[in-house]
Amino acid sequence: MENRIDLTPKQIVEKLDQYIVGQEKAKRAVAVALRNRVRRLKLPENIRDEVAPKNILMIGPTGCGKTEIARRLAKLCNAPFLKVEATKYTEVGYVGRDVESMIRDLMAVGYKDVKAEMEEELKEKSVSVVEEKLLDLLLPGSGKQKKDPDLDDVADTLGAAAGSGDVIILGDDSASSEESSQGMSSTREKFRQMLRDGKLEDREVEVTVSRNQGMPNMEIIAGGSIDDLQSSMQNLAGLLQGGRHKRRSVTVREARKILTQETLDSMVDTDKVADVARNRVENSGIIFIDEIDKIAVHGEAQGQSVSREGVQRDILPIVEGSNVNTKFGVINTTHILFIAAGAFSVAAPSDLIPELQGRFPLRVELESLSKEDFKRILKEPKNSLIMQYTSLLSTENVSLEFTEDAVDCMSELAESVNAKSENIGARRLHTIMEKVLDEINFSADEHCGETIKIDASYVNERLGDIVQSQDMSRYIL
Repeated sequence: MENRIDLTPKQIVEKLDQYIVGQEKAKRAVAVALRNRVRRLKLPENIRDEVAPKNILMIGPTGCGKTEIARRLAKLCNAPFLKVEATKYTEVGYVGRDVESMIRDLMAVGYKDVKAEMEEELKEKSVSVVEEKLLDLLLPGSGKQKKDPDLDDVADTLGAAAGSGDVIILGDDSASSEESSQGMSSTREKFRQMLRDGKLEDREVEVTVSRNQGMPNMEIIAGGSIDDLQSSMQNLAGLLQGGRHKRRSVTVREARKILTQETLDSMVDTDKVADVARNRVENSGIIFIDEIDKIAVHGEAQGQSVSREGVQRDILPIVEGSNVNTKFGVINTTHILFIAAGAFSVAAPSDLIPELQGRFPLRVELESLSKEDFKRILKEPKNSLIMQYTSLLSTENVSLEFTEDAVDCMSELAESVNAKSENIGARRLHTIMEKVLDEINFSADEHCGETIKIDASYVNERLGDIVQSQDMSRYIL
């Protein structure tokens, strides 16, 4: 479970290129920052602690790829990753989430990832245990039951009726203990074979499931988070009221999932999970803070602006490096990488408090998207827009064929509307595509089996009147 990224910066950029068009500077900065995490972990201990991550501030209009870079980054890197919006936090003393909760959330992500990895390693060992538990449910008290004169026939009958939903009641005639034991052993083996052959998957059994997972952790209350405190009190209330377990009637297929999870939970060493996750979060954790420009104070600080500046002051110690109490232990944030992003259409990066600016030494400006970029977005990325719409309509047996001039036309319209009204970047293409395909989407069932050609004339026919009217294009596109 060594948490390292084997990709070189060039390979990371190539991976991002599969989904994101342009923005080479931002991709390079992010790729180098990721690779530096691996480099730092290879350093001697006396140097390792001195190397602080170089946090990144991405500046660019909405829809140019800032959030998409973060989203794809999360899937690429084998590291705890969390994306948050700066606007969801409030200054200490106000009602709302405090900035330290982002570290608690990151630790929860790390814990969940490490636990999933450990469970995957133990999955093979759990199969035999789950099988025995399923047999106990199918043959309750099998070690104590008496032998039926024809137990083997009963097993054969149950196998034949497995998919019929009939209720089979095993006999309970008197016999010697030795004979009973041998008979049940033979029947249990028959059931085991039927279970492995999948003949009992739809048979219903009763299982006991937990309503609350584990005891409430007092460290949560000590952490000081209102959200965590509320969760702890609910768990405590459930514990005092009893009813932590309830019985459910489910199929063998569903019971296997429930029992597998319960077995894995009991096999995993939670203390070890917490230790590994804590180490991973402290040395490789990445937090992407979006909409940071919304907490920048522009002009005189009045009213709500004071609160926004307070959020900046609260974020500052987290980014600089401090100890945050979580239910999994104390987390040091010194070596967590922070990537902030914002459009900065109203405020400027210089409107952030100077101390916070200094903690984001790498600044990358993302470029506005051009007509050529829109063309590439429509066609090139994996899961491109054209591919998405084509796939959606193919489920109704309708084929779409986009010509090159249609792609040119839609790209030109997107660039034009972005220039005349608010620049919302690539999201403009979603609006245009929806308007172009509105009629086809609505009446797809009437075009079953057809191939519909989308060319420039079709696009102009659907959007011509809207584009010509500035008022209509402002509100519709």
